[in-house]
Amino acid sequence: MSFVELGLVEPILRALVSEGYTTPTPIQSQTIPHVLAGSDVLGCAQTGTGKTAAFALPILQRIDQTRRPAVSRAPRAVVIAPTRELASQIGQSFATYGRNLHFRHAVIFGGVGQGHQVRALSHGVHILVATPGRLLDLMSQNYVRLDQLEIFVLDEADRMLDMGFLPDLKKIISRLPRQRQSLFFSATMPENIAGLAHSLLHNPVQVSVTPPATTVQLIEQHVHFVERSNKRALLHQVVGATDCSRALVFTRTKHGADKVARQLGVEGIRADAIHGNKSQSARERALSQFRAGKLHVLVATDVAARGIDVDGISHVINYDVPTDPESYVHRIGRTGRAGATGIALTFCESSERGAFRDIEKLVRQRIQIASGSPGTAHSHEATGQRHRSANGDNSHSRAASGQPSQGRSKSFSAAGKKRHNHRHFGKKRLASSWR
Repeated sequence: MSFVELGLVEPILRALVSEGYTTPTPIQSQTIPHVLAGSDVLGCAQTGTGKTAAFALPILQRIDQTRRPAVSRAPRAVVIAPTRELASQIGQSFATYGRNLHFRHAVIFGGVGQGHQVRALSHGVHILVATPGRLLDLMSQNYVRLDQLEIFVLDEADRMLDMGFLPDLKKIISRLPRQRQSLFFSATMPENIAGLAHSLLHNPVQVSVTPPATTVQLIEQHVHFVERSNKRALLHQVVGATDCSRALVFTRTKHGADKVARQLGVEGIRADAIHGNKSQSARERALSQFRAGKLHVLVATDVAARGIDVDGISHVINYDVPTDPESYVHRIGRTGRAGATGIALTFCESSERGAFRDIEKLVRQRIQIASGSPGTAHSHEATGQRHRSANGDNSHSRAASGQPSQGRSKSFSAAGKKRHNHRHFGKKRLASSWR
């Protein structure tokens, strides 16, 4: 199927062609016709598959087909995103795909002064992209009203609930007009998220192009069982390898992110950290330098997992195992995007094995054990016990004793070399600038 067959208008098709996009992803081909028809949609697809375009393209078309001047402080479409980075990305996507259309849009989020945002709203916008806190703040000051809202989009709502946005979301939802189109998108769909979705949506079309919480098939996933004291040396070895062209490292805490970035800098590796305690200008500067290749490593907390869309990330490294297993899906989804391959490595210390077992249960697969790495613990306890607990057998315990095992993976360097030699980006598909 092509974008022409989806019924998109010529100005949008022209913008897509100029970006080099020709073939819609499954979430786009299955969602866009329903959004154009005015249906509510509950969409679930793994990260990196183009969910943003699945709602941005038809919203742009609907705004264009019913051309009306933008009304001061009263947007026709509102998109809610959990992080500043993701909100900015979505705003940029609207600008890119709508470059040949006549419409106004704005992006609002906290961490910066509101003056510029208020002025944009007062001039009138058709489409508003916002984080929940800043939207609610400006609504309370009467700088935004939702009485003329036609389309409401909730993007990555599972993450919003993880981050404690539910009270703000409920207040925003209570102000929405009853007659509206609602679109709900996420990469994971826990029961509480599904309940919220059905309270928002009216007879929604459900689109699920992959089983919830599955991980991109082009990502090679490996785990290193390593004690805390050896993680620093292992990280230096991984990011110093020739196949590691650009690495995104995740830590559990903001302090940990700063510490890892600082340690890498001492070792001569260009690195910076991005997290919620950083100013917006510092976050944007670090992300811009990482995107431009001026940084070899970007260290982040989970707040950035839904907002980093950078081409060519060769490695995602979980320096700390996430306590929330769904976060693992979104972390590693920063690589292996738009048809490219990628490598995801997890450094698992003794105290994190329970959380790691939860990840394997969620993604419904064994994550292969990396071998041949100094400082990596391949004890019977680290391997055999893990797989007995997660899978009901001890087939991987043979790896500890050096006996042959089909489940044992190649070393991360060998896997990386394979990926490096077979790296392909192919034709650009419409997923490179979305989450």
